[in-house]
Amino acid sequence: MTLYLDEDVDPLLAKVLRDRGFDCVSTKEANNRAASDAAQLRFATEQGRVILTFNVGDFVTLAHEWSKTGQPHAGIIVSDHLPFRELLRRILLLLQRHGQHDLTNTVLWLQDYKTPVTG
Repeated sequence: MTLYLDEDVDPLLAKVLRDRGFDCVSTKEANNRAASDAAQLRFATEQGRVILTFNVGDFVTLAHEWSKTGQPHAGIIVSDHLPFRELLRRILLLLQRHGQHDLTNTVLWLQDYKTPVTG
């Protein structure tokens, strides 16, 4: 899975994920700061990247709107604002579980990755 971080997500996360072997780009690195949410999602989709955002309401709404019009997106991960270490831990868990899956038109909630599944 390749990732794109929305503007509110600390760009340091992109560097840390790349250091761990993941393909991740921040909005700042892509020179897309101040772009609209729709433009951010369009960019991520054109690049084949799943977007990670803290802007839950707007991106869930966009996902519904795009679904109604048949416009695909590469995937959306939504999250509450979290401390950096917790955000990293959860995104790594998500990548472990879904890293090889196609997330086209999927919305994942990072809150579902609080703890690893045991058993």
